Amino acid sequence: MRPVLLALGFTLLYGCGDEAASGGGGGGWPGAGGGARPAALVVTAPAEVRAIADVVEAVGTTLANESVTVTAKVTDAIRRVRFDDGDYVNVGDVLVELTNQEQTALLAEAEANLIDARTQHTRLNDLLTQGSVPVSDVDEARARLSAATARYQAIVARLSDRLIRAPFSGVLGFRMVSAGTLITPGTAITTLDDISLIKLDFAIPEVHFGEVRPGLALTAHSVAFPDREFTASVETVSSRINPVTRAVPVRALIDNTELLLRPGMLMTVRLTTASRDGLMVPETALLQRGDDTFVYTVDEGRAAMTAIDLGIRRAGWAEAITGLNVGQEVITEGVIKVRPGVPVRVAGNEPPGAGRRGPPGGRPGGPAAQGG
Repeated sequence: MRPVLLALGFTLLYGCGDEAASGGGGGGWPGAGGGARPAALVVTAPAEVRAIADVVEAVGTTLANESVTVTAKVTDAIRRVRFDDGDYVNVGDVLVELTNQEQTALLAEAEANLIDARTQHTRLNDLLTQGSVPVSDVDEARARLSAATARYQAIVARLSDRLIRAPFSGVLGFRMVSAGTLITPGTAITTLDDISLIKLDFAIPEVHFGEVRPGLALTAHSVAFPDREFTASVETVSSRINPVTRAVPVRALIDNTELLLRPGMLMTVRLTTASRDGLMVPETALLQRGDDTFVYTVDEGRAAMTAIDLGIRRAGWAEAITGLNVGQEVITEGVIKVRPGVPVRVAGNEPPGAGRRGPPGGRPGGPAAQGG
């Protein structure tokens, strides 16, 4: 029994020695390094200078360039409505006609009196040149002519008040009255908005007050048009800062010749206040330990941990304020496989056949191994 146990022990020791020599587990090949840990395969990217835009984001509300609720100046009944919901009208177009029979009759009377007064004045003025009438009669006729003219113009104005016109060009809202409606001053007839130009009001934090100025370009987006970007420019920066929110009201203008936007819409605003150059690295290279930020660089084929001061982040890139130089390679993929000082292989820089642990067909000296 004892010789059998000794033989079994020698067999186990011999087998372990073979595994150690072959790199463990039977998977190594002659010349594979005798079990030495292979260099980790990583992907690197250079630290590069990129343009960094300081962007302020806000939420704004659209307003019409001009907006009014159309009302009447006098109390009277509507004789005719001359528009439909949503019509586009030009400045001066008649929207509503009020009843005007009385004013029309008064106008005819005033016109007759004006003609008579003008005739009397002309006749007396001719007689004055002949010396047939005193000057006082001519003066009296001139006064009557002036009074008749003023009365005529007053009735024309009152008659004009019964024609309700568009004060500017724009798009009408819903019609709120019908023919026969008795309206008074202040009664809403419809709304009128000039939307060829849209005002966009939004607020930015007080910290950006010194960076915003009239003429600064911005972009705006609406959920109604998710694939459309609207360009605008700052028109006015408020002269006052809200003491409660510490925000600065800003108004921008959007060219709306396509009439896509409407007053009252919610829009997100991206305002680029400044642009500068910064040293950027991919965000995938960053390692965070507490409040400190690190990256792995490659130094003579080995990984080196480098501390950096982190700036802003934009679209998958991070600004390295200190710690790196332009063009310095940082590890972006395979970071979890490396430690400071371990050897690394950079993907794309390997010599032909590097990283291949054995012949593609199997073990040396024969076809592919069967059963491992």
